[in-house]
Amino acid sequence: MIIAYYGKSDVGLRRPNNEDAWLVAPDLDVCAVADGMGGAAAGELASRIFIETVRELFSRNRPKNEEDALELAREAFRFGNQRIFSFAAANEGHQGMGCTAELMAFYDDRYVMGHVGDSRTYLFRDGILRRATRDHSLVQSQLDQGLITEEEARAHSMRHVILNALGIKDTLALDLTRGACRAGDVFLLCSDGLTDMVEDDVIRDILASGAHPSSMVDALIERAKSAGGLDNITVVLCLVLPS
Repeated sequence: MIIAYYGKSDVGLRRPNNEDAWLVAPDLDVCAVADGMGGAAAGELASRIFIETVRELFSRNRPKNEEDALELAREAFRFGNQRIFSFAAANEGHQGMGCTAELMAFYDDRYVMGHVGDSRTYLFRDGILRRATRDHSLVQSQLDQGLITEEEARAHSMRHVILNALGIKDTLALDLTRGACRAGDVFLLCSDGLTDMVEDDVIRDILASGAHPSSMVDALIERAKSAGGLDNITVVLCLVLPS
């Protein structure tokens, strides 16, 4: 199958700089989104380190099959985590720097998906939008235990407390999945600057609009900004086209 990629990042309306980073590499059949955290531009650096690591590994080691793609994705997260953690340890004032991250790699009619933190990947298929990842956050943990409702989660004062991110520990807990693509599938990778501002049903309606994908990307970002634009907003769309 053929994958068409579209991406964009926006600083939003409240932040002085953009700590998100993203990658769309059609020649490598890989894309990624990272959302940095940490003061003094440390978050911006952490997200950039991860994205550069993904590009470097997939450029140097082109997968020959799905298993290769799976292993490369795992290595990108492992090596990216190691680089960020080591940099923070060696540079005073950068302790606590890290990033959340999403990665998708494609091989033939299959995909590999990596996820850490509270950035998200969605799958829009047959008119239905579903979250393909689960947030590594305190609020998600409370949701899973039935302690709060979805409505309470959206306004929770602790909704930005992350339980897992690259660069925080020397070892990383990674969600790594794979599956089959279908013609017409749309994968959405995004930072929480989108999902904190725009509800899933609005995201679904935009993806179902039939607009050009680049216009969908713009529309998602503009909806986040019109809702307040409290954080950086990054959106990557992957469209699966029939071969």
